[in-house]
Amino acid sequence: MRQQGDERPDPLDRLDEATEALAELHDAFTGEESLDDALQRVAETAARALPDADAVTVSVVTDTRPHTAAATDRDLVELDQQQYDSGRGPCLESAHALKPIRAVIGEHRESWPEFETAAEKAGVRAYLSVPVIIPASDNAEERHIGTLNLYSYTATAFDPFDEGLMRLFTTAASATITSAQRWRHSQNQVSHLERALASRAVIEQAKGVLMAVHSCTADEAFSMLVEQSQRANTKLREVAATLLESATRS
Repeated sequence: MRQQGDERPDPLDRLDEATEALAELHDAFTGEESLDDALQRVAETAARALPDADAVTVSVVTDTRPHTAAATDRDLVELDQQQYDSGRGPCLESAHALKPIRAVIGEHRESWPEFETAAEKAGVRAYLSVPVIIPASDNAEERHIGTLNLYSYTATAFDPFDEGLMRLFTTAASATITSAQRWRHSQNQVSHLERALASRAVIEQAKGVLMAVHSCTADEAFSMLVEQSQRANTKLREVAATLLESATRS
């Protein structure tokens, strides 16, 4: 933790830190991660990207109930909760306005009294909130998936340069999350196709057995399978698999 009065880190050093953190974030993401796991990784990486950030949380603000989806320090989740309960605070303002909010504790008592009181009690002296937005695509509109909340125990933390760095960071993080989600979607499509092909193969084999036993056509054999499926209220593939298993035992 940087002590009050210490010299601010050099801007180029801060840029290097953010660049390295983004590289780690990109390399670490996998398509198997849930969105909450992805946001936790974003929080942890953001804490390394900005030297002044002593803790980071990620708020998911919806029409029903806001909640904290990720945190590097669970003790400070209470500061998020104070904002959810009161319906006001820098986190919610950032989420609704879709823009960064920088705050020095003590300067917004009239606007966010509950948050200011809780922050002072926790020893927090400065705050930066930045929205994480999935950009619009051909198939979907722009989507706000969370708000990155950076806390510092130093009042002089978070200047406009830090705000700019975090805007770049969240833009890159959004692109990485989108890529991971697309990868997972494509994997799901492949899995569905593989299951469909496997089902088709089983059904075709069962049709062949029926055609041989009953000296019927392929259409007639298929009708037999469909009739049995409807009568037993069982999926067509399961009827076909049961028939093959019976034929194999015979």
